[in-house]
Amino acid sequence: MKFSYEGIGTLCATFAAEGNIEKNTPVKITGNGTVAACSDGNAFIGVVSACRAGVATVQLKGFVCLPYTGTAPTPGLQNLVASSAGVKTGSGTDKVLITNVDTAKMTVEFML
Repeated sequence: MKFSYEGIGTLCATFAAEGNIEKNTPVKITGNGTVAACSDGNAFIGVVSACRAGVATVQLKGFVCLPYTGTAPTPGLQNLVASSAGVKTGSGTDKVLITNVDTAKMTVEFML
């Protein structure tokens, strides 16, 4: 049985967006109240849930499911950073709670 944690503890905030940022893109703060898409290896503050007309809604807390690249993360506490296609294991960031890794779909579910 697969459990869904979607919606638990979700907290979103609105930021100015540098460019058009795709949904489910990890973002970083680039200035006062402004976010931009992360580059490969960047620490991220959240994940874009919507972006339109220079404004991004960013999920800062709660569970998300994103594609991963490289070595499959493992459930439990682990460091994740942004990658070219979602996230990957990395260092220099706070650990996140990983609840599910789907190696067939190459996705990871974790708590921001």
